[in-house]
Amino acid sequence: MDVSFSGFFQEVLSNPVLTITVLLTLGVIFVNGWTDAPNAIATCIATRCMKVRSAIWMSAVFNFLGVLVMTHINSSVASTISNMVDFGGETDMALVALCAALFSIVVYSVAASVFGIPTSESHSLIAGLSGAAIAVQGGIGGINFDEWVKVLYGLVLSLALGFFTGWIICRILSVVCAAMDKRRTDGFFKGAQIFGAAFMSFMHGAQDGQKFIGVLFLGIAFCNGQSSVNGMSIPVWLMLLCSVVMGVGTSVGGEKIIKSVGMDMVKLEKFQGFSADLAGAFCLLLSSTFGIPVSTTHTKTSAIMGVGAVKRLSAINFGIVKDMMLTWIFTFPGCGLISFAIAKLFLAVF
Repeated sequence: MDVSFSGFFQEVLSNPVLTITVLLTLGVIFVNGWTDAPNAIATCIATRCMKVRSAIWMSAVFNFLGVLVMTHINSSVASTISNMVDFGGETDMALVALCAALFSIVVYSVAASVFGIPTSESHSLIAGLSGAAIAVQGGIGGINFDEWVKVLYGLVLSLALGFFTGWIICRILSVVCAAMDKRRTDGFFKGAQIFGAAFMSFMHGAQDGQKFIGVLFLGIAFCNGQSSVNGMSIPVWLMLLCSVVMGVGTSVGGEKIIKSVGMDMVKLEKFQGFSADLAGAFCLLLSSTFGIPVSTTHTKTSAIMGVGAVKRLSAINFGIVKDMMLTWIFTFPGCGLISFAIAKLFLAVF
């Protein structure tokens, strides 16, 4: 299979279905940078360590670096996503189904963003791919459960480990800094939280960027008559393309989501914001290393809840948490059904 940029460009010009697939994938990456990446800088803005626009641009740069650097070092998350479903041997049908999955993600994510609700593009992607694979294969035979089970591991990891890591880090810092001058510690944690937000942005790019690189690579394989990407290396130009698009998407903003995550859920001090950022980034690094696709939104919000629980559980605004949880619970069946219906429609039309 020709994976050079020149070969890819010629294929895009000559194959309308691949053109649509590429545009949809880049659209989803852009939406991810716009609606999901703001979680990484929400606490930094909420504690007034950085101004909104400065934080957004910083996040855009580190999202770009995260996609590029981590995919080059360890692309196991991309491999997990690529191997999660089986669209069958008919690569033309598989490409149409992949378009349907991507289209459903854009619709679902943009709708949730309008209401300022942080969605999990990771789970939208997984649900969309699964729904489309079931539509093509006519049953659950299109699901690779050996890979899909990693999603369940990731769900537990992002929620449980995010919460407890946030609690432990914040608790340790609370004890260590209890007798210190608050003005001096605030100055230190202002810089530390900027570092934490940059680290969190980098790991967001590393996790979520890889997922969509895997999808786009799969689409290229379908156009070349390959039903899978097993054993193939991801080209550097593809990493660079996805990095740029995610960085641009992040630069758009996402102020409503920043407010929901960083300001409405828990009222944070600077050392608490740093604790949440460090905990979230650590969980993303751990999961990326082992090729487990997790939700950046789940990880960061559960870390914030763990930090809030150090003071008292009542410090957490459970009304906001409930809205988020309902959105996440609805993602798998909701996005999966949308993808299934659109895939059936596309297959009938095309």
